[in-house]
Amino acid sequence: MIELEVITPEARILLETVEAVFLPGTLGEFEVLPHHAPIVSSLERGAVRYRMDGKMHSIGIASGFVKFDSDRMMVCVELG
Repeated sequence: MIELEVITPEARILLETVEAVFLPGTLGEFEVLPHHAPIVSSLERGAVRYRMDGKMHSIGIASGFVKFDSDRMMVCVELG
């Protein structure tokens, strides 16, 4: 499982334990599963999608970046 935190300049909008995260990277969409290698990436307009309890959820973003390490993910975004 991944501890996913999504923050904006104004507030934290999500803190959940999820099964997988799909991110709109500047070089294309990519998926992060538990035990993924550490990564830092910029994000572009699209949706941060995540699977929780077998169901997909999404948050539309304008831009941002992600940091993942030790099954903890922080996504800092501008909503859009």
